Amino acid sequence: MEVENQKARKYHHRLRNWFNSKQKEEDRPSSFSLNEIQDGAEDESDDYEGNLSLRSLELDPCISTNELRIFVGTWNVAGRSPVGSLAVDLDEWLNLKNAADIYVLGFQEIVPLKTLTVIGAEDPAVATSWNQLIGKTLNAKFGCPWMTPVLNSSSLLACDDNCYQYVENPNTRGGNSNNDKYTLVASKKMVGVFISVWLREEVLRKYSVSNVRVCSVACGVMGYLGNKGSVAVSMSIEGTSFCFVAAHLASGEKKGDEGRRNHQVAEIFRRTSFSRTTKDHHYPLSILGHDRIFWFGDLNYRLYLEDNFARHLIRKQDWKALQEFDQLQKELEEGGVFEGWKEGDIEFAPTYKYSSSTTNRYCGSLPNRSGEKQRTPAWCDRILWYGKGVEQLNYFRSESKFSDHRPVSALFSTQIEIKSSSRGLMELQNIPQTVLNPKNGMNRGEEDGKSSLLSLLTKNVLDANTNFRLKG
Repeated sequence: MEVENQKARKYHHRLRNWFNSKQKEEDRPSSFSLNEIQDGAEDESDDYEGNLSLRSLELDPCISTNELRIFVGTWNVAGRSPVGSLAVDLDEWLNLKNAADIYVLGFQEIVPLKTLTVIGAEDPAVATSWNQLIGKTLNAKFGCPWMTPVLNSSSLLACDDNCYQYVENPNTRGGNSNNDKYTLVASKKMVGVFISVWLREEVLRKYSVSNVRVCSVACGVMGYLGNKGSVAVSMSIEGTSFCFVAAHLASGEKKGDEGRRNHQVAEIFRRTSFSRTTKDHHYPLSILGHDRIFWFGDLNYRLYLEDNFARHLIRKQDWKALQEFDQLQKELEEGGVFEGWKEGDIEFAPTYKYSSSTTNRYCGSLPNRSGEKQRTPAWCDRILWYGKGVEQLNYFRSESKFSDHRPVSALFSTQIEIKSSSRGLMELQNIPQTVLNPKNGMNRGEEDGKSSLLSLLTKNVLDANTNFRLKG
């Protein structure tokens, strides 16, 4: 690397000397000189008006960044099917007053976890009903006509009865194929675990969304049944790859149960593998191969704390003190299965387990109540992320009483890399008008001694850079 840097400095030195010599040939005023050329830095000389700057660029495509807002939500719906009245709950959960570019929704227990549903054939009807309700809620907010996303969208590929993924159609870029504000780009169900990914139509028109793939990992009963596990979506937006993992991990609050959850996390990391659908070998195959990763769901991590003390801290709303006993927080701090991962500050009450017979009461708060399970409240429903270029804007829970879990959401701002198709070796900025004057021959690209300074500079940089690369 040091040798390459020395070669680059020598090249820039030669280029500077050549530039100044050409100025003398053109009989330019001595005040107009290139005093210093540096990679990625403008010339700081104030000796001339216009401040000419020359920057050497790499041969890689020119890269810029744009910002996208991603909403990630998770909700254990306790085996209940969606109903029309849920539209109000969804509206509040999706935080549509602060609309995002991408909505990634993970559900757990969209079907009851009974023997028949765990070992029987998958039924896509419930997942379709959820997608219909989500699409209607997202698009009705903006007064747009809505179509059934799975059945009527020509850009969705059905890879099996429980999986739909987006196939980029170049003909729809630059024009909207329907009137929807949001389009379903991926959907995958495994028993009760379900993920649904929606993109704003403007994102699909403006950027290249490619290589959408899905993968499921079952690690429940006997380590291979789908009552527990994950469904994941991989996709690329321009030059940035994303992975969204919706998971439902082992339950239980006995000592040692956290070890089973850790094992399942490790299994999901190990066994999640996205198929290679193109000849392009740059697309990631594993979870950690992606640029931006979001892991969310009913992760079921509990509190290392006695029930009475936990409820005491909840009544005080001392979330910071309560989080010191959180199992997942310990994993994050000690670099366990989620080494290097991040989670926003939790400033809301535990999301599990609520009584099914009352509004805002945790189960077990009435010990003499017959038939009610004793459960220490805990933050079972979580959202984590990994990778650079991600900023969490908020982290909150919603108050739907549809199930014994409260839905949890997070809004993120993330950068995506935009790679232009043009490649360049140099960039000239703020050229003085005397140089940019067409009368000087700049637009004709003349190569003789009478050509403009800019034409000579362009040609010599191209030649010098080519020789430098060949020799280096």
